[in-house]
Amino acid sequence: MKEFKYTITDPVGIHARPAGILVKEVKKYASSFTIISPEGKEANLTKLLAVMGLGIKQGQEVTIRIEGEDEAAAAEAIEKFFKENF
Repeated sequence: MKEFKYTITDPVGIHARPAGILVKEVKKYASSFTIISPEGKEANLTKLLAVMGLGIKQGQEVTIRIEGEDEAAAAEAIEKFFKENF
């Protein structure tokens, strides 16, 4: 299992357009992805509405957990995606 924390810097938080792109990105990997909100709520990163339902805002720290056969490569790629888009 790989895990990283990221503080959202986008003024709008996690919103529809980049979240949709994120969902497409994680589907490229065999691993499972979970996003955990500051309140401890969890959502599968392949489910757009679940991710949007967390209501993550600017300044909040989220935890991303990756588990699976390609977790090392997936974690690196998704962490880079967060830095570039959120």
